[in-house]
Amino acid sequence: MARAIHRLTDRACRSAKPGRHSDGGSLYLTVSPFGARSWVFMYTPTGSTRRELGLGAYPAIGLARARELAAELRSAKAEGIDPAQARDQSKAPAMTFGMCVDEVLKSLGPGWVPKHGEQWAYSLNVLAAPLRSLPVDKIDTAKILEVLQPCWLGTPDTAQRLRLRLERVLDWARAHGYREGENPARWRGHLKNLLPQQQRQRTHFAALPYAEVPALVQRLRTWESVSARALAFTILTACRTSEVLGARWDEIDFGAKVWTVPAARMKSRREFRVPLSDQAVDLLRELREGRTADVVFPGWRSRPINVSAMRLVLHELGLRTTVHGFRSSFRIWCAECTTSFPRDVVEMALAHVVGSAVERAYQRGDLLERRRELMQAWGAFCTASDAGNVVTLKRS
Repeated sequence: MARAIHRLTDRACRSAKPGRHSDGGSLYLTVSPFGARSWVFMYTPTGSTRRELGLGAYPAIGLARARELAAELRSAKAEGIDPAQARDQSKAPAMTFGMCVDEVLKSLGPGWVPKHGEQWAYSLNVLAAPLRSLPVDKIDTAKILEVLQPCWLGTPDTAQRLRLRLERVLDWARAHGYREGENPARWRGHLKNLLPQQQRQRTHFAALPYAEVPALVQRLRTWESVSARALAFTILTACRTSEVLGARWDEIDFGAKVWTVPAARMKSRREFRVPLSDQAVDLLRELREGRTADVVFPGWRSRPINVSAMRLVLHELGLRTTVHGFRSSFRIWCAECTTSFPRDVVEMALAHVVGSAVERAYQRGDLLERRRELMQAWGAFCTASDAGNVVTLKRS
């Protein structure tokens, strides 16, 4: 005959599949489709519908402790006390929103490129700072609106990302048993009816006209700072900031003139081979002579230079452009000044996903040699010394 209570074991809790698993005595272990595990006490108040009370996440709340809490709630119910009130009096200190944010960043962070982690941390720790000290189960629609309204119309894209991240954290808290009820950051059928319609305008990264790039590269090559060299290398390779900042010497193959960027630093999460022009290789060789760290562009204590370092170089030159904008300069140059390179070669040089899923299933090469020809042509253009081909760099 099956036991009425204490049906589960720690081993069963760890290996339980998605669904609801009874320990008996109204205590259940719920496992979400994503593997999150939490304890639930289920009961039916007199004359009411069935209720579920979250007792906390497993394994933070172990099996033995969950049974103790369930026993207290059963005793309270037998004495005519609402188990919900008994639970509120006996449960551990409330999980704050800030604590939930820290856990979400810790669990999701390994799957992001560094830039995404920084953006999430800024949104949830700075823009949503008023929520950090609040118990996560006390956050309601009014609190969410207090955070969203100041930036909702002024910076629509930032506000939308903030709302999505708030919703994600609150969903995580509910899945772990730290809150109940609907998500107050939900858009459809909720905040959509409470916030005004945004007037969204698409903006692009400010980019330097490609005709002015050679003058800038020449100017940068006269500077001795690591930041200036990093910016020149970024322009010559048309790569993203995050890819360049983390570059390590063991990723550079000088013989093959190839820089292999690991998947962890790529936006596409796929390893990417960058063919290096002669100009890019010369720059790297100069840096290698004075090598002091494993990273190519070291800053404080041999760590990669700060993400804003290259932007500060542009600011010092009086240029109102962005580092990312040089990818646009490269793309426009490809469209207007080259005719021998197909679109796929150009897009692949920018590490963009090319073609449909079916096309990519058959085209598995990375067109390295064709891209090498393209990047050599770009490198030659960027370092052109012919006065007729170089536009004087103007300060704004």
